[in-house]
Amino acid sequence: MSDCIFCKIANGEIPSATLYEDEDFRVILDLGPASKGHALILPKAHAANIYEISDDMAAKAMILAKKMATKMTEALKCDGFNIVQNNGEPAGQTVFHFHMHLIPRYEGDQVGITWKPGTLTDEVKNEILEKLKSC
Repeated sequence: MSDCIFCKIANGEIPSATLYEDEDFRVILDLGPASKGHALILPKAHAANIYEISDDMAAKAMILAKKMATKMTEALKCDGFNIVQNNGEPAGQTVFHFHMHLIPRYEGDQVGITWKPGTLTDEVKNEILEKLKSC
């Protein structure tokens, strides 16, 4: 897409702090980091979200996420790691080009990627199971 900022960054039209690049992806440091080392995996081919990206590219993105998380954990000496991928505005997606966040975590960093666990009732469980069977 000609007006997609992440397409332009991934394809080198806009400069970035590139950590890794291959024929399919560019991994860059996020300009608004949640923690030290927060990076983004950007596919060079445009797909708005997980629903649009090919299975092959989704698989390659996850393999790259593992590779980068391992390398970054060793280099940055972080205490943990989040790999986050948001789809749709209600889920926190703000740029509509598939991307994965690589977020190094440090003890006491206050990065808020948690939620208060709810309760799965039998009624809701059965409703979900039935709905997914029909898809």
